[in-house]
Amino acid sequence: MNNLTTVRDWLETSKNTVILTGAGMSTESGIPDFRSSSGWWKNIDPHTVAHVSALENNYDLFHEFYSMRLTTLDTCEPHDGHYIIADWEKRGIVHTVTTQNVDGFHSKAGNQNVAELHGSIQKFRCAHCDAPATREAFIEKEKCVHCEGNLRPNIVLFGESLPEDSWMIALNAIREAQLVIVIGTSLEVYPVNQLPTMTKGRTVFINKDITSNANYFDLVIEGKAKEILTNINQLLTR
Repeated sequence: MNNLTTVRDWLETSKNTVILTGAGMSTESGIPDFRSSSGWWKNIDPHTVAHVSALENNYDLFHEFYSMRLTTLDTCEPHDGHYIIADWEKRGIVHTVTTQNVDGFHSKAGNQNVAELHGSIQKFRCAHCDAPATREAFIEKEKCVHCEGNLRPNIVLFGESLPEDSWMIALNAIREAQLVIVIGTSLEVYPVNQLPTMTKGRTVFINKDITSNANYFDLVIEGKAKEILTNINQLLTR
């Protein structure tokens, strides 16, 4: 029995399946990742643009970087892998999606039960009073209408804690899962990299690059997210 057939069988017998995705899930939509040789951080020091200190002390650079990311995102769409996971949720095959990605593509593809562990770049708020703001106001570099504070995307920056509600949804889901499938993440970012160790269920790791972080998984599949998900989907009988 090959690995894809094993995942198929595990999916069909699991009563509670959780999927955890990272940047490798979105690169096939044309979104740059962060840590690969061609990723964002190859040419940009994250602590100069994606740290809370940049928001507070160098807002012009912070705003330029995230405006550029939003412009890049406008040219991208969810790929077949996103839609497969959304279909699995509709069919009762997958029960919770947790993601490190901020692009919102799981929800855009149709998933309803999504925990965005690093927030969403599609939502905005005031950095001072947390009042909600519009994308247009952020792009135009307007001030908060309530307190004149600077606006920001609703994402988790370096130096900030994860949103407690999303973290607890992910943690509880993985603790109760019979199957956890991790897709497209290097598992280098704490504390999300601890989540797969917190399940008593079976664990599957799918990634283009396999590192030592995959050693504790029950099954490891090397490959691109869209291709692997498509192949597994073709094997499903329900």
